[in-house]
Amino acid sequence: MNKFKIFTLAIVASVSVANAQDIKEAKKAIDAEQFQKAKSLLKAIIKAKPSDGEANFVLGNVYLNQAIADSAKIYYLNGLEASDKKNLNYIGLGQMDLDAKNVAAAQANFALAAKDMKRKDVEEFIYIGRAYINSTSPDYTNAVASVKRALLIDPQNATALLTIGDAYYGANNQNDAYKAYRDAFTADPTLLRAKMQLGVLLKGAKSYDEAIKSFNEVIALNSNYGPVYRELAETYYKWGRNKPSTSKVNMQNAITNYEKYLSLTDYSLDSKMRHADFLILVKDYKSLETVANKMIAEDKVNPRIYRYLGYAAYENGNVEVAIKSIEDYIKVPSNKVIGRDYLYLGLAKIKKGTAADGTVDQASFDSGLADVKKAIELEPLVVEELADLGKALFGKKQFAQAAAIFELGSNNKESKNYLDDNVYYGISLYYANANKTNGAADPVALGKADAAFDRILEASPTYDEAYLYKGRINNLLEKDDLIIKNYEEYVTRTTAKGADELAKPATVKKIVEAYNSIGASYANTDKAKAIEYFNRTLVLDPTNAYAAQSVKSLK
Repeated sequence: MNKFKIFTLAIVASVSVANAQDIKEAKKAIDAEQFQKAKSLLKAIIKAKPSDGEANFVLGNVYLNQAIADSAKIYYLNGLEASDKKNLNYIGLGQMDLDAKNVAAAQANFALAAKDMKRKDVEEFIYIGRAYINSTSPDYTNAVASVKRALLIDPQNATALLTIGDAYYGANNQNDAYKAYRDAFTADPTLLRAKMQLGVLLKGAKSYDEAIKSFNEVIALNSNYGPVYRELAETYYKWGRNKPSTSKVNMQNAITNYEKYLSLTDYSLDSKMRHADFLILVKDYKSLETVANKMIAEDKVNPRIYRYLGYAAYENGNVEVAIKSIEDYIKVPSNKVIGRDYLYLGLAKIKKGTAADGTVDQASFDSGLADVKKAIELEPLVVEELADLGKALFGKKQFAQAAAIFELGSNNKESKNYLDDNVYYGISLYYANANKTNGAADPVALGKADAAFDRILEASPTYDEAYLYKGRINNLLEKDDLIIKNYEEYVTRTTAKGADELAKPATVKKIVEAYNSIGASYANTDKAKAIEYFNRTLVLDPTNAYAAQSVKSLK
């Protein structure tokens, strides 16, 4: 009988050790961002031992990290029914309260989690700190306070040091974050995430070459640690964005490292979604279309796939597929629609409605423009991405359509294209009216063009061409006083630049235009002045037929 009891206890102890090992393996998989593997391990533990509260808690955390809150809650509630470490599940529920901005409920749950802690326990304090960090409404101050309680008990606890480092990093306290990460790695040299985070700090400081060296040190310790390749990919991407001369090489390095990261994680749909997000960042649309079509073959249910396919199809020139894919995504009420969805839908419709030969399908263009405006309402700075489209329409002499695009950014002073948008907006409106083959010029549109050049002069007073265009605009409006005023201002400012500027053929042509326009404006009110300006033209261009004929008519 006694032997049987001892044997039974030995078996129980063996199972407990096995479960502990499995939990460790699951945590390793989570750290390596192999979430499918972690889920499988944790579900196996729970199936074998339903009383394991920690396994339920950790699995709930995986689902919550993936924004699958309903599944997370199921495991937290299951965990509360367990006999072993059930209190941890109050922390998971507390994080969900934080996500819902119910701080009082979160703190009540955290108190329940810590209620029966033994004197030397620290795990609960660390997990509570992590909940404050990982919440969609993070609270780094309380995170630091919670983890400090753990460090008072166990100052060399590497997980606590890593967690407080993450809290400091979230709070933009770079110095304390660096010290915490360094101390965490010193305390446990196998804790590669702490070592990796030192490189993340360098990346955030735009020390891209130093960050890459730091990440390569992690790879030297373990070349199979997947997350470091994701950090490398993002570093190369940011380096390429911040230094365009390195863009081609760095973007390719970014893609290569991200693919390496994927090969070391699990090829789940979730990881493929992250891959698709990254391909959008680096603008690798051919690969994105391939990835999107593969995902659709595997999982026709996840609607984000149609977003990716729509983006890629537009960039690859297949506007019909782009329009259908994005409309299929947007029409589902439960889908979270972002500004970029409307942007791509609008761009696809505009591309469809503006042919290379200059013909315009106005209905398609207007529908696309309405979608682009929806995008700007959601994300105002997407106007910065419209410049190439506007310039392409301008190049095809589709001036009215170009003006409609440039108008969207012409009043947004936060846009980096604010000046360019106003220049192109004003010029597009001018040419749209100057090139009219039937009907009078539109005074409202020309008034908007004139106002655009006023905004330019306010932001950049040395942009002298603005006065030239204001003269041209008022020529179309037949406002003699403003024609004279603006052209004279252009001539005065250009003359002040000196002989070298005045010797340029393009400058001479513009000054001749100014003199002839001023002369024509004076012709009905001051013949002597008119003749004076036409004679100035003839000094610069003796063969100018318009000036010569005008002088002859006025005498």
